[in-house]
Amino acid sequence: MPNFNRLVRFKDTDGNIRYGEAPSSGSLIGFEVDVYRGTEPWNLSLTKERAVISERMYALSSYQTKFQVLAPLAYTPIIYGIGLNYKTHIAEAGWPTPPYPTVFTKPSGALNGPFSTVSINPQCTLMDYEGELAVVIGQDCKDVSDPENALQFVLGYTAANDVSSRYWQAPEISGQQHGYAKSFDGFAPIGPVLVSKTAAGPVGDMVLVTRVNDEERQRAKLDDLQFGVGDLIVHLSRGTTLKAGTVILTGTPGGVAAFMKPPAWLKTGDTVEVEISGIGSILNEYVYQ
Repeated sequence: MPNFNRLVRFKDTDGNIRYGEAPSSGSLIGFEVDVYRGTEPWNLSLTKERAVISERMYALSSYQTKFQVLAPLAYTPIIYGIGLNYKTHIAEAGWPTPPYPTVFTKPSGALNGPFSTVSINPQCTLMDYEGELAVVIGQDCKDVSDPENALQFVLGYTAANDVSSRYWQAPEISGQQHGYAKSFDGFAPIGPVLVSKTAAGPVGDMVLVTRVNDEERQRAKLDDLQFGVGDLIVHLSRGTTLKAGTVILTGTPGGVAAFMKPPAWLKTGDTVEVEISGIGSILNEYVYQ
């Protein structure tokens, strides 16, 4: 586990959903990929087939695509979110550093594709973005005690946006809870590829950048994480089985819309790009229903 380096999941012109080995460069446009056989990313085998990814794969949903690139996972049993995990974000929020990770959950229905529209309920106002590194668990685990050994359960890494309605997150509305504000359908785009631990290299060397309508809003090196990937797995697996396919959003750095002066809430038609070095970019348009 795993037998891939950079896994891409896509739909071909016949409507078949395939897994392929993406090229090592950041762009997937126009590349021919080796096709895998299998339905889950932790149980794949290479075939002799190859497929060319259309140059329009990065287009938003208003365009027709020859090959539609999907989220690396067809399904997740649960999405864990981690709050206050970047020192810069803790500083901009003005909150004390927590002794343990701050945890909330998002349901499986929040999972969304790397280039899909984020459809927003009209009552979800004060919309925000949170660029994040996502960790995908590839093997069931429970009561993991050592952060270094915890990495053996990681299937790979991908880029994510923890989409948030700050209205539903406001203390006077939510009672200090974060989950509901982040749990609506499609509020967790991930992708564009799932990169194995070996291919990704050290997480601390990765750089995350978030752009809104091409304007840079967030930039951070992942060595700014308060709790590393292994620490998060140890904490989340305490008394709890982390099933294969579980997604862990590792937190967001400073630069979210809520703490800009004035807050720069997202409007319908705005696009949010989250790019992580060594992984690639997701690009999603926010559209109110």
